[in-house]
Amino acid sequence: MAIETFERKEIKFLLSGEQYRALKVLLPKYMESDPYCIDDKTYGIYNIYYDTKNDDLIRKSIEKPYYKEKVRLRSYMSPASPEDRVFLEIKKKIGGIVNKRRVVMTLSEADRYVKYGEYPPDNGKYLRKQVLKELDVLFERYDLSPKQYISYERAAYFGREDKNFRLTFDKNITARRYDVTLEKESYGEQLIPEDSRLMEVKISDSMPVWLAEQLAALKIYKVSFSKYGTAYKNEILRNMTKRSAMSYV
Repeated sequence: MAIETFERKEIKFLLSGEQYRALKVLLPKYMESDPYCIDDKTYGIYNIYYDTKNDDLIRKSIEKPYYKEKVRLRSYMSPASPEDRVFLEIKKKIGGIVNKRRVVMTLSEADRYVKYGEYPPDNGKYLRKQVLKELDVLFERYDLSPKQYISYERAAYFGREDKNFRLTFDKNITARRYDVTLEKESYGEQLIPEDSRLMEVKISDSMPVWLAEQLAALKIYKVSFSKYGTAYKNEILRNMTKRSAMSYV
């Protein structure tokens, strides 16, 4: 059954290839691989982020407010076909606590909902109806449209003793602000070096002692890193560079 809502802390770390390999050796003692990641396999995650005409949601997010929210469409297939399952999500961060709520539908249903406000077939679940109502409010309030494509390959692990404790490692984080659709393959600019990994520690309480000790030993430090935020700031920098270059022509 797909998880439709959850709440947790998410702490991010940017690892060099050497740091990643050193930490990875220690994981089997404490962690179990996600079923899709056994034998060093990874799985793809493909996202469309929605924003206002002036990119107000991501601009606010970059300012690190106490409360921020994002709306995205997520698929685990690329390219996605109209009948593939996707997840339309609301991601909120309140004082460092992340809350996600999402509804499951096909890509064609999501497209009709976003473009025309047409609801997917009712499955009778109260939570689904509530999330759709929240999405209605957000799309109407902000006049949202597809603005950013982000994809990456993920390796995920669960705690052996605490199944709510997760570690994820993302590589090949790819972004583009054109062809913003899940129906095209993943391509675009890379947001982190090829051998690096963006690690996220996902916890409902405190970080395990063993992990805190290993992070200190390997000199792995917490970072503030938003995939969407980084892609947006890169785009702003490119535009500023172009305008500066044109001023000298």
